[in-house]
Amino acid sequence: QVQLVESGGGLVQAGGSLRLSCAASGRTFSNYAMGWFRQAPGKERSLVAAINWSGDKTYYTDSVKGRFTISRDNTKNTVDLQMNSLKPEDTAVYYCASKDSRYLITGWEMYDYWGQGTQVTVSS
Repeated sequence: QVQLVESGGGLVQAGGSLRLSCAASGRTFSNYAMGWFRQAPGKERSLVAAINWSGDKTYYTDSVKGRFTISRDNTKNTVDLQMNSLKPEDTAVYYCASKDSRYLITGWEMYDYWGQGTQVTVSS
């Protein structure tokens, strides 16, 4: 069992920045691929960014490339999402997720554990 707890969401103006953090507990964090997803009202949950177990492979959805950065610290059991140049369309509940795999995982259905989510609201 893995427990994931997100933090760092909030309200920010367009063009601003937020840093989301996901703290993991329960198993050996370094064995897990991690992902950040988001879900806006009336829309499906979608992958924002993913990172493999060591952090040397990352994936970003096109809409956030160049603005968001995913990183992990296996000594602290955390995975962060630095979000810069935020846009109103980034408004959503953001979730972190984990998968017992050393590969980069991009399919939401492959993730095993999910956090409760943190709200990000970007005002125009």
